[in-house]
Amino acid sequence: MKIWLDGGLQDGEAARVSVFDHGLTVGDGVFETVKAMHGETFALTRHLDRLTRSARGLGLPDPDQDEIRRACAAVLEADPMPLGRLRITYTGGHGPLGSDRGDRGPTLVVALGGTTRRADSTAVVTVPWTRNERGALTGLKTTSYAENVVALARAHEQGATEALFGNTAGRLCEGTGSNVFVVLDGEIHTPPVASGCLAGITRELTVEWTGASETDLPLDVLERADEVFLTSTLRDVQAVHRVDDRELPGVPGPVTAKAMRIFAERAADDLDP
Repeated sequence: MKIWLDGGLQDGEAARVSVFDHGLTVGDGVFETVKAMHGETFALTRHLDRLTRSARGLGLPDPDQDEIRRACAAVLEADPMPLGRLRITYTGGHGPLGSDRGDRGPTLVVALGGTTRRADSTAVVTVPWTRNERGALTGLKTTSYAENVVALARAHEQGATEALFGNTAGRLCEGTGSNVFVVLDGEIHTPPVASGCLAGITRELTVEWTGASETDLPLDVLERADEVFLTSTLRDVQAVHRVDDRELPGVPGPVTAKAMRIFAERAADDLDP
């Protein structure tokens, strides 16, 4: 495995980041996960634009998008696997052990790992913790991911692959690494960004391509939705066959199946929509 670290390719086993990197000590960093297929990326421009927005939200310098494109190309050329998870990590760099930043500049890491195609449907659980729709990190894709680690572990304990959060107002928000959509009376709805959810790239494309509505939804909509599905970079559009103890019949339902088909067709037509 080859890793891009601060300006060049390194062997995966030899690549090292300082133990004083702010991304490690206080989670001061942002990242993107990009789908890679046979050496080609999907929606890279949208991912890089969101990386820049997240960096600005943390007060980090704008990442050099041209360098990141070169880094992605170099890592993919070194290992053009059939389906991969391309991870771009951009942190505050070497700094003190406290919350203040150092002055050596950011750290950039681009790494690639193999993955497999997701199942057509999955199970999800709701968790008792909330997303803070008014927090300093709301809407930013940061490396401060421990809350998601805890929630995802809870989901795995219950035989599910994703955990869904409400926000502090009791409204439906998002998953640990996905956005959630529900179908009500044949219409597709997803929580608005104002709910505190991440503005997912796959979410954004799904809204554009299917005409889904951004709707403020109560968390208990999951108990009565006709269909439920998730979107994320590696899930694309994935049907949900179980929410907590509720089994949804006929999964994927007709609306979800159509959304899956539309996304697959549009994504195949344009790798950087």
